[in-house]
Formats: sequence, C-alpha cells, structure tokens
Amino acid sequence: MILQSLVTHYEDLLNEGVISKPGWGKVNVSFGLNLDDNGNIVNILTLKTRKKSEKKEIYTAQSMEVPQPVKRSVDINPNFLCDNSTYILGIDEKGKPDRTKQCYLACKKLHYDLLSQIETSAAKAIIHYFQNWESKDANEIFIEHWKDLMAGANILFYYDGQSVMQDEEIKDSWQKYYNNKVSNGNQKICMVTGERTSITMLHPVIKGVRGAQAMGTSLISYNEPAFCSYEKEQGNNAPVGEYAAFAYATALNELLNDKEHTRIIGDTTIVCWAEGGNSSYQDIGIAAMFGIDEERGITDQDLSAIIGKIQHGEPVELKGEWIDLDKKFYVLGLAPNAARLTIRFFMVNSFGDILKHISEHYERLNIVRPNYDKFSVLPIWKLFSETINQNARDKSPSPQMAADTFKAVLTGARYPASLLNNVMIRIRAEHEVTRGRAAIIKAYYLRNENKNCPKEVLKVELNEQSTNVSYTLGRLFAVLEHIQQEANPGINATIKDKYFNTAASTPAQIFPTLINLAQKHLRKLNDGGKIHFNRQVGELAEIIGKEFPKRLNLPEQGAFQLGYYCQTQKRYQKKEEV
Repeated sequence: MILQSLVTHYEDLLNEGVISKPGWGKVNVSFGLNLDDNGNIVNILTLKTRKKSEKKEIYTAQSMEVPQPVKRSVDINPNFLCDNSTYILGIDEKGKPDRTKQCYLACKKLHYDLLSQIETSAAKAIIHYFQNWESKDANEIFIEHWKDLMAGANILFYYDGQSVMQDEEIKDSWQKYYNNKVSNGNQKICMVTGERTSITMLHPVIKGVRGAQAMGTSLISYNEPAFCSYEKEQGNNAPVGEYAAFAYATALNELLNDKEHTRIIGDTTIVCWAEGGNSSYQDIGIAAMFGIDEERGITDQDLSAIIGKIQHGEPVELKGEWIDLDKKFYVLGLAPNAARLTIRFFMVNSFGDILKHISEHYERLNIVRPNYDKFSVLPIWKLFSETINQNARDKSPSPQMAADTFKAVLTGARYPASLLNNVMIRIRAEHEVTRGRAAIIKAYYLRNENKNCPKEVLKVELNEQSTNVSYTLGRLFAVLEHIQQEANPGINATIKDKYFNTAASTPAQIFPTLINLAQKHLRKLNDGGKIHFNRQVGELAEIIGKEFPKRLNLPEQGAFQLGYYCQTQKRYQKKEEV
C-alpha cells in the first residue's frame, strides 16, 4: 500500500513536471569541471549557492538533475557525468591507491561506452579528458577546493562554461543505456505495478530522515540470511520492478527534501501528500496538524474558517481554489533503525475526515486559557512538551507515545495511556498543572470515557455546579492555597509545593491539616476576606461531606487536577475583570 501510494504520487508529480523522469535524479553538486575542446581543465566552477542561516551566511551544494546515481556498497560502480573525485579525478585520501585507480578506470570505461559514438563538442571534450588526464596534476589545480573534494563533494562535467546536461545527444545516449539496463535481467511480476518487468535487486536509498545515516538508508533491504526465504537473495524476496523502485524512492526523497511540509515528532520524520500532488492540501494539513504557518499563506483565521466549514458540511475555498474534501490524503511517519528505516505509521483517509478528526481533537483540548498563553489552540508539539522534563538534556518525547498519540489524533481513535501517564509523572514531579497538562487530562477522559472522571468535570471553564468529590477537592485545595497567598503576600513556596501530590492521591491524610493551617492564615486577613473565604470553604466542604476520601485512583486524580486548575484560573480571571 505504501509503495503503490508513493508510485502514484511520483506519477502525479511527473505529470506536473516537478520531478525527474526514470533514469534521472536530483543530486547535490558542488563543482563543475570546465573543459576545453582538447579535454583540458580550463577552471573549476563553484556551483555552491549562498544561503543565510540564523548566525551567518553559508554555502551549500546545488541540487541538480543528473543521470540517476547508482547505489554503492563495497563494489566499484561509477556514475555517468557526475560523481566524486575518486571516480572523476582518480584521487582521494583513503589510502587505497589501487582501488582508487580501479574506480577511475571504471568511470573512464563507462564514459567511453556511452560517448565514443557521439560527435558533439561536449562529448568529444569528455573523451579527450579521460585520454589526457593525469591525477598527479591534481594538487596544483584543485588546491583551493581540496578539502571539499576529499570529503566527497560531487563534480559535474562542463564544456565551454556550460553544463553537459544541455547536450541532448549525451542525454539521449544515457536514456537509451538506462532503458536497456532496466529492460534486461531478472524478469518477474512486480508486486507494486502487477506488470512483468525487471526486478531491482538493491533498492534506492532514502535521504532526509532525521537520525538516519547521512548517505541515505533503505526502506527495503535484505542484508542478513534471516531476512531471506526459499533461497532467494536480496530483491527477489519481495519482487519490486526497477521502475517502481525508482518511482517510490524519487517521490519519497522529494517529500523529505520539502522542508516546508516535513515535520519531526520524537524520532519520527513525518511527510504528507494529497492525491493528485496539489501542495495546497499539504499547506492546510500541516497547519492543522502542527500549527499555522503564515509564511505559507495559511493564517489562524483561514484555518478556523476551513475547519468551521467542514464541521457544517460547507464547501471549502483557499486562495481562489476549491478544496476537494473527498480527496485521499496520506501521512507517513519514518524513524531511523540501523541500516534501514522503520515505518512508525502510515495513514490514508479522505482529506475532510482527517481535518474533522483534528478539529474534534482541538475541541476536546479546549480549556480556559491563561492571559499570558499565546496559543489559541495547542499544536501537537506543544502537547508533547508537557510530557518532558525541560531540565533534561534530551527534550524529545517518548517516540512510541508520540507516534501513538499522533495516530489517535488523525484517526479519531482513543488516546494512548502512555500520554496520560507521562503527563501525570510531570505533574507529580513538578507540582504544576499547566494549561497543556490540564487540556490533555480533559481530552483523554472525554475520548477514553471513565466513570471516575465524568463529563461534568470535563468542561472548558470551572463548573461550580459539579458535585464530583474529587473535582471539588481540587477546587478546595486551590482555595486553601489562595488563602495562604493572601495571608502571606510574596510567599515563595505554597502548600502546592509540599502537599499537592498527597492531597491528590490520599486526601484524608493531609486535608485536615491543611484546613487547620488555613484557619491560622485567615486570622491575618481583614473581616471581608475572612467572610469570603470561609463561605467558599464551607460550600466546598458541604459537597465533599463529613469524611475525606482515603484514596483517589488515577481518573479521580485527573478530576482533582482539573478542579484545581479551573479554580485557580477562575481566581485570575476575576482579578483581570476587576
């Protein structure tokens, strides 16, 4: 399913003219080897482009379309027209001169085979180059770029200041060679296209997954006997045609290279695309999943309007273009795993249904917001930050928890227990119920229903009519803390810092002590303050009853924390109103 979807996406992009056709691929090229008619090196052209980073300007290799590069392991396998210094120049610092010479000679033979019958000036210049070049002259010519060349920078042939990629006869020669190479060899039924075709033995590498090998890793590979069956080796275990392998890898690399539509959650790199290849769906999808990006033309108002129309079944228009809510939308999560990639998740649904599930998720998260909080809705990355110790060296959320939560958001499924557990751990460790943590507790129990945390406590704002004991205990704790703060202005540590966990788990153990302590604090207040707080404590105590519960289970602790949070926010809201 994944490979078929990627092949279809490749064909959509190919029809739009934004991706390479079979036999060609985009490669980062740093230098152009500029030749004259006799194959002599005129100069070295720097093809790097200047790019501004946060601190300084840097120069990066230029992405260029060249003949499809080969996948190398330990064998000698040259690329056509564009390769590193080992193959093009016959020089490196690997300490294996014999192998380096073999690489150069293999590159020389490939270019002889493909260019010897072509009469264009560019083709003849390359042939003359391989006839005349002496690697001993390299130090003088390449001294300025030696460090980059030894690091594996790619070199592309140029003739008379122009890329040889502009020579149509050279390109046709390569296309014929590639087509002939693909059409020969191991013929089987491709499991992706269903056609009888040549089967790829080694799948193309995938680049751009965070944490994976920089040179690229495989989505599909068989590098151990345990992965093989019926004495079949490498690609014969799951036959995928050369075309399908090229198409899915090209499409996936294009998605991963599109940083505007790529996001990271934990150790998972996430890409998304829509049927037909229209990037507007990616713009909306990314904004809905990860927060708005006004640089892409999606504002908070746009997103709210889109989601509102979806909820009412109305047609959606963005930047003069009608959005088809029935169009298929794909979300793929990839994580590194040694020499290959792990598929964390792959989801396919209509675009409208995915946005509907995201909207329902945001609705469940909706809870009273402090005035200093700048987020109108809580994006997924913000939620995950609530599960992390911000003083830890590694501030990444649990990979499995993050992936499971993200899947639940997009599919409308139940939230994983690990999300709630991580939030509870942070509350116990820090004695702090933030907006994000309260929102997660509320959303979790709204979706994963539990009678011990009923809907009456899962409101956006404080529910003063609730008779739930756990919720009321949380409210009472907030009032007792308020009394302490009023009696001791500027106090650094409150009862929350010392007794919050005990109050939330074993109320009977600590609440009598806290109420006695509050009576001492009340003596410091004026008559109006005493009356106000005594009335509040009395009303809440009446709901709780004569005895405090000995123990609260996890859902009841969630209700306690929501009661505490909402009561505290109600206090600050009143101050702002006054």
